[in-house]
Amino acid sequence: MQALYDVPAPAKLNLFLHINGRREDGYHLLQSVFMLIDWHDTLHFEVRSDGQLSREDLNAELPPVDLTLRAAQALKDATGSRAGVHIGVCKNIPAQAGMGGGSSDAASTLLALNRLWNLGLSRAELERIGLTLGADVPFFLRGHNAWVEGIGEIIRPLGSHEQPPPSQFVVVKPEAGLETKAIFSSPLLKRDSSHATILGFAAAHYGFGRNDLQPVAESLCPEVKKVTNWLKSKGLHARMTGSGSAVFAQMPNAIDFQDAPSGWKIKTCGNLIIHPLAGWVSESN
Repeated sequence: MQALYDVPAPAKLNLFLHINGRREDGYHLLQSVFMLIDWHDTLHFEVRSDGQLSREDLNAELPPVDLTLRAAQALKDATGSRAGVHIGVCKNIPAQAGMGGGSSDAASTLLALNRLWNLGLSRAELERIGLTLGADVPFFLRGHNAWVEGIGEIIRPLGSHEQPPPSQFVVVKPEAGLETKAIFSSPLLKRDSSHATILGFAAAHYGFGRNDLQPVAESLCPEVKKVTNWLKSKGLHARMTGSGSAVFAQMPNAIDFQDAPSGWKIKTCGNLIIHPLAGWVSESN
């Protein structure tokens, strides 16, 4: 049997997230910068000769149908492939954190199986499949830190002079999670932020903007505010990522986090310039 081992699926942080408006169909218009970090899930792939799809949870209980299996099935449906695969999932990125863990798993699955099954699909073809799985999947398929606009479909890779500099971060995920739908449907959500520019972001990077979802998230999940205050007490500038509930802060110096409440998941990590699998697919056939 042919196999691929230790395929990473990195998480992302939203360095800022502004809501600029709302379309008639209810979708929100946003601006954000998505930045890859080296906190990742690990996926194991082994080809099955019977054409079936299966999944094994290597370190945590996952839902009966997760995005790795959905991605594999979507790839089979789109290509007519008769190939099968067994997927081992070592889940490290917490769920309901705003870090894109599920979307990243789906993207790494598409990239790995495109190669393992010898399908030869281009990045654009994989993105069309990925978009059916989740709005953030195309970002992870692109493989670069990006300026994101619209409803999340406009993804512009950051240029070399726009990239946030290498740094260390602490990411804290409290026990409670948050449902994205509850935040975006809240009447308290600020939906009229002025339009930001890449030049403005590049001049400040880690100090730029804010997360417009955070006040609503804090009202729904007081633990988010508790984490933010705890990090601020250590002299850090804390901000929620995505729709939460994870909170992150740039960490210029080593800090002791042993006084954290039990149940919080805490990890120090660095930012990435490029996705580890970015070279696994061609831009065109």
